[in-house]
Amino acid sequence: MRIAIPSEERKKGTAVSISYGRCPFFMIYDTQSDEYFFVENLAASQESGAGIAASQKLVDSGVDVLLTRHCGENAAKVLVAAGIQIYRTDVPSAEDSIGAFMDGKLVKLDEFSSPRHQG
Repeated sequence: MRIAIPSEERKKGTAVSISYGRCPFFMIYDTQSDEYFFVENLAASQESGAGIAASQKLVDSGVDVLLTRHCGENAAKVLVAAGIQIYRTDVPSAEDSIGAFMDGKLVKLDEFSSPRHQG
């Protein structure tokens, strides 16, 4: 299983990013190999649609689970359509969030932010 977390830095011990679609990186933990790797979130600089593009990057990276503070509705649709489960984490550290997930302490995220429309 591959677990993704929006992260602030490209290193173990990184903090979970407050932003999903505009986070700088995604830390991905592979439970089978017990290895961490990082994917740069190129969508972070997009003017619009960052969450959707970030979600597609996770789909392309073979992610099974996303641990995040929140997620937009349109981004969540991409993840759910690909079979990616979304869990809410309030744990500050990415590694500790993984531990909390593995211990069954996180709950599925079922409320998503509405898209922001500019007029």
